[in-house]
Amino acid sequence: MQLQHVPTIDLAPYFEGTPEGKAQVAKEVDRACKDIGFLVITNHGIPSELVDRVYSLSRKFFNQPMAEKRKVDRPSPDMVRGYSAIAEESLSYSMEEAAPGDLKESFSIGPTDVPDDEYHRGAAAGPHFAPNVWPETVEGFREAYSDYFDAMSDLARSLMRIFALSLKLDEHFFDDKIDKEISMLRTLSYPNMGTNIEAGQMRAGAHTDYGSLTIVKPDNSPGGLQVCNQNGEWVSVPYVEGSFAVNIGDLMMRWTNDQWISTLHRVVNPPLDVETAEPRQSIVFFHQPNYDAMIECLPSCLDEAGKGKYPAVSSGDHLKSKFVKQTTFGGTQEVA
Repeated sequence: MQLQHVPTIDLAPYFEGTPEGKAQVAKEVDRACKDIGFLVITNHGIPSELVDRVYSLSRKFFNQPMAEKRKVDRPSPDMVRGYSAIAEESLSYSMEEAAPGDLKESFSIGPTDVPDDEYHRGAAAGPHFAPNVWPETVEGFREAYSDYFDAMSDLARSLMRIFALSLKLDEHFFDDKIDKEISMLRTLSYPNMGTNIEAGQMRAGAHTDYGSLTIVKPDNSPGGLQVCNQNGEWVSVPYVEGSFAVNIGDLMMRWTNDQWISTLHRVVNPPLDVETAEPRQSIVFFHQPNYDAMIECLPSCLDEAGKGKYPAVSSGDHLKSKFVKQTTFGGTQEVA
């Protein structure tokens, strides 16, 4: 039976390291990625103290006056750094679908402690290792975000190894394709706008993610993440205390020749009869392979004629084209 809901998968057997445990988790992950493209993971090894610290400091940042937040505005449309205000992005535009701006504000960083060498700083790197911008008014913010980015990077590496096993590849197949990743850490704050919204406007419009995988730490407030299953029904991602939600992105779907699904998802508005003083907040890690990693059909996913559906594309080019669409909606701005 095909999964029509988002399953919860315990990663403990994988981390215990036995061949049987790894095979069990790989099988469960393979089914989730084929059927619905989303899973909830438990026993992932990320300390709750770190999650709570980032969550609390992010709340302090978003609770500041707008003028203070504007001091760390995103530097340019192709540079995924700093602050974006409510309705300044529309994720539906990344799907070539017109929609009002999303009802969210965000703060984003990229890789930290970037080496000063040609690969990371040369022309080919473009904006992928651009300097982060940091608020100066929230003590401990930079350290917490840097620690969280590193922890998510480690978890994503483990998930990519599970993916490799699920796809009948060597466990370390993806290691050299993600060792200089261009991932992004983004905290999202979704205020309760009540009836002050446009027709069709959501906290985050329907979209797919762009990279290899996404790791989300949501809270449990009303108005949450929904996934479109293969029956075309919108189903909620379950909230499990201490867990993360994980979904695969467009690059993983291309890598697997559409055997795995980069699923359409959205963040819906809370019911109008719900009163809440605090915005919903999510911490999201968008894992993205090295900018020069070429994404082409994996050997284990070729069709009967030995071919893949998609032309090869670099991770960096794919990411840049998608992000510029969502941040320049309604205009004509392009980035070379």
